[in-house]
Amino acid sequence: MIFSQFRQLYLPLALILLIFIFGIAGYMLIEDYNFFDALYMSVITIATVGFSEIKPLSLSGRMFTVILIITSIGTFALAITRITKYVIDGEFQRVFRNYRSDKKLSKMKNHVIICGYGRNGKQAASRLKAHKTPFVLIESNEAGIDSFTDIDRELIIVGDATHDEVLIKAGIKHAHALITTLPKDADNLFVVLTARVINPGIKIISRASDEHSDIKLKRAGADNVIMPDKIGGAHMASLVLKPNIVEFIDVLTGGGDIEFHLDEISGEELQEEFRGKTIRELEIRNKFGANIIGFKSSEGQYVINPSPDTIIKHDSKIFILGSHEQINNLRKEFRQKD
Repeated sequence: MIFSQFRQLYLPLALILLIFIFGIAGYMLIEDYNFFDALYMSVITIATVGFSEIKPLSLSGRMFTVILIITSIGTFALAITRITKYVIDGEFQRVFRNYRSDKKLSKMKNHVIICGYGRNGKQAASRLKAHKTPFVLIESNEAGIDSFTDIDRELIIVGDATHDEVLIKAGIKHAHALITTLPKDADNLFVVLTARVINPGIKIISRASDEHSDIKLKRAGADNVIMPDKIGGAHMASLVLKPNIVEFIDVLTGGGDIEFHLDEISGEELQEEFRGKTIRELEIRNKFGANIIGFKSSEGQYVINPSPDTIIKHDSKIFILGSHEQINNLRKEFRQKD
């Protein structure tokens, strides 16, 4: 509950309430005021505004007023200072931001979770944002959060991704994929193990620094393990040997500004009526202008330029080349409705 996050305000608010209860009760008992007159006298006395009294006070009433002023002036000032400091320090805004964040996170489904916002995490976030794929970021360095100007602040969780409760808050149970880019392989291993246990069907991609960590991460449940240094060196060599081909592949996979890219759709994503049909029967090129340039069979075999008679099965995949608009229209037509 949001109210539990205002615990720091409970004491100052309770002190103010007790002062007013003391003042109201005193004036009602000593001067026989009704509730509203007693409230008025308590307010002008505690606030020391100097307004006139409702009627001349008795000796007992004056003595009570002196006691009320002495006891309230320090307590009231302390309470107001605490409340003001709470607001000025940004704690008040932070509580409501966390509340909005929790509400938004609770509604997230089929999103991607990124653990760590280092160089690899930033690249992953940038690519996902470019493809308008919803994602949640987990970062332990709270001091660096203010620099994340290109990410929705309400979808950033400050915490340790190796903790179960942090992954659960990020919506691991309903996430489509998880990318862990933490600097230590041991931490990535722990995240992979935890994520696989909580959500057995999630796709997990992990970063690794040590070559020996590759096998361990895959055994732990990672679908893919990426070694940035190794891939970077191979990519640079490919740019020397086959520069145009590499640049063309980068464009197809979303690395360029040209308005077309390569995407994939699995058979399980298709509506039931489209499964078991051939590529020719889907008429993707005629209806949408996109092209099927690749196919992955149920046995894991890849086929380039598959035959029009190739049958789309539940556990097969097709690779489509087209513009963002063409592929989005195709997905709306063929994918299962939520």
